[in-house]
Amino acid sequence: IPGAYSTQIYLPLLKGKKVALVVNHTSVIGRTHVADSLLAHGIKIQKIFAPEHGFRGDADAGAHIANGMDKKTGLPIVSLYGAHKKPTIEDLKDVDVVVFDIQDVGVRFYTYLSTLHYVMEACAEHHKRLIILDRPNPNAHYVDGPVLEREYTSFVGMHPVPIVYGMTIGEYAKMINGEFWLKDSLQCQFQVIPCKNYTHKSKYSLPIPPSPNLKSDLAISLYPSLCLFEATTISVGRGTSRPFEQYGHPRFPFTGYSFIPKPQPGAKNPPHVDRICNGYDLSKMAQTRTYELNLFYLTNARDLLGDSAVFIDQNAFFNRLAGNGSLKEQLYKGWGSKEIRASWKPGIDQFLNIRKKYLIYR
Repeated sequence: IPGAYSTQIYLPLLKGKKVALVVNHTSVIGRTHVADSLLAHGIKIQKIFAPEHGFRGDADAGAHIANGMDKKTGLPIVSLYGAHKKPTIEDLKDVDVVVFDIQDVGVRFYTYLSTLHYVMEACAEHHKRLIILDRPNPNAHYVDGPVLEREYTSFVGMHPVPIVYGMTIGEYAKMINGEFWLKDSLQCQFQVIPCKNYTHKSKYSLPIPPSPNLKSDLAISLYPSLCLFEATTISVGRGTSRPFEQYGHPRFPFTGYSFIPKPQPGAKNPPHVDRICNGYDLSKMAQTRTYELNLFYLTNARDLLGDSAVFIDQNAFFNRLAGNGSLKEQLYKGWGSKEIRASWKPGIDQFLNIRKKYLIYR
């Protein structure tokens, strides 16, 4: 049960205070948005900070999010995406406490983590208290992938962690503080309102899609493996009804399965729009729970394309997603999954030692 449900713990901390919320469409208690719940309890909300995809969660990945006003509550909305990633002193001058409540999917390049980092940094700089309402992580049952190397730090990867880090957002915040990852080793004063009846092994089905192209539990479990395709010429099914549940390319030989990307909300201009992509339907995977990052999709796509097209067509972006420069080289040298995985092991082992210091749920 998400931390947001434990109102008896955090309402007393907000009474009589001026509050800012870092929330989006996933910040709900049952069917009630946290903002509406707090207003109903007489809490004074000054503003809402919105992450990538916006307050209502309907903007394309990477789309510009404008500041605005929430029609329902009349509250001002301040975008924390694009040029304005971190709350300023101006944003926080009329605020005593910031409440962070966003559903994460436990993957390093999902940008809500970066928003958490900048909110913690701003709260530390301007001496504001932060309350994090924790939520279960649907990919918390394993840790896998290359650990990010510092020179590849970006908004799609800010910390030296593997692609799948096996922690809730509350645990992750403890790690950001404990490892002194904020600017100038600042420390943020925050409190985590924990989930109830939860362990990392708990299966958690997300009640609301966390972003426009993660529409299902299957897409969320395949996302760590398929997102690396975003920096290649391969389509992951954006512009179809099942993004991140399939992959393909017009130059693949016929595989017995194909799809055609079309413009639609959340994918206004998808790769290979209106072209037949031969590929693979991964919905058969729905019954199985992933316990590792599946490199077969990448090596298979590389081999099928051969010389018919440039495979990794956004080199810098691929390196930022991978968190290193070596995965790209390994793929081009023809390495197989086993060799690539072996190169990750020392980094993962080191990370597991850091991670265990910050776990809330054993």
